[in-house]
Amino acid sequence: MLLCSLRATLLISLVVLTEAGQPRSRGRGSRWWNLAYSVEVSNLVVDYQRTNSVSGRGVAPPLTLRKKQRRLVRDNPGAMTAISRGVRLAISECKHQFRKRRWNCPTAEYPRGRNIFGKIVQRGCRETAFLYAITSAGVTHAMARACREGLISSCSCDYKRRGPSGLDWEWGGCSDNIDFGSKFSRQFVDAAERGKDLRFTMNLHNNEAGRTHVSAGMRRQCKCHGMSGSCTVQTCWMQLPPFRAVGDGLKDRFDGASRVLVTNRGNVRRRALLKPYHPEHKPPSKKDLVYFESSPDFCFPDTSLGHGGTGGRVCNVTSIGVDGCDLMCCGRGYKSEYREETSRCNCTFHWCCQVECRTCKTRKLVHSCL
Repeated sequence: MLLCSLRATLLISLVVLTEAGQPRSRGRGSRWWNLAYSVEVSNLVVDYQRTNSVSGRGVAPPLTLRKKQRRLVRDNPGAMTAISRGVRLAISECKHQFRKRRWNCPTAEYPRGRNIFGKIVQRGCRETAFLYAITSAGVTHAMARACREGLISSCSCDYKRRGPSGLDWEWGGCSDNIDFGSKFSRQFVDAAERGKDLRFTMNLHNNEAGRTHVSAGMRRQCKCHGMSGSCTVQTCWMQLPPFRAVGDGLKDRFDGASRVLVTNRGNVRRRALLKPYHPEHKPPSKKDLVYFESSPDFCFPDTSLGHGGTGGRVCNVTSIGVDGCDLMCCGRGYKSEYREETSRCNCTFHWCCQVECRTCKTRKLVHSCL
């Protein structure tokens, strides 16, 4: 009887946990992010054949990628290099966007099987929403650009734009292949997810939000043609937005992220499963980031989340924003000290071709949290 009671209690606990949208495997689908640092990838071209080569510096692809992801990489030689480039691009952008906040997108260069961003990905919070969106956007951006650069054998420039042109311009050139980049990212990134709960739906929504920000930022780029530098006619093509613009857009959505609940579990349409946590709020759009858990305050070190707190972080004593010493230091106070910085200055160009610079030292007052 006691054994049956324990089994029943365990079963109820698992059901409750799943119903709350918090399965035991939360965040496991993001292990492919470790391709940025845990492996060294190369894109060798031998007899004009592109190959995916992976040498170990940590986790090998069979342990990092799911079966469908491995098949996609195998069927698209050169894709591994673009994926790795895309994740590194996302990491760099994440660190830039959050450099002045308590959570500054910390990463582990040698995760050794753990997630590169730490256990924060196990929480369904705003920070996790941004990580899923920016990494999905990074893969989309890198794959679309790699097609244009001829680094992937299964795609090339996007030549579909041959429609009506303008009065003084015409379609031509080599467009970034955003269609292939978005499709590959959707297949590769979303393949890592498992389940049908709220966390699964949240991840898929944020993945798609990242791709949407990249595709929505595509712009027409033109080059002039004509005698003696005149611009008699222009040849135009579609070009990806700078990834900084993508990061800026996602950071804006992070600040206004939508807290959501699950609604109709039986509906197979992904976005129909989400509804606002606050009934008076509007449903999230395709570009919005979504979350369902509150974020930690990140004030003190938390090894379980892989965050070192804000002690020692540089703050802005004159700012009343999130980078200000009051908010950054969580009310603990700060210390001020002069630090000596060195930089190159008074550079002179000598023909040909050398630049000589002096080394200048300056003292700067720096404020850091206690």
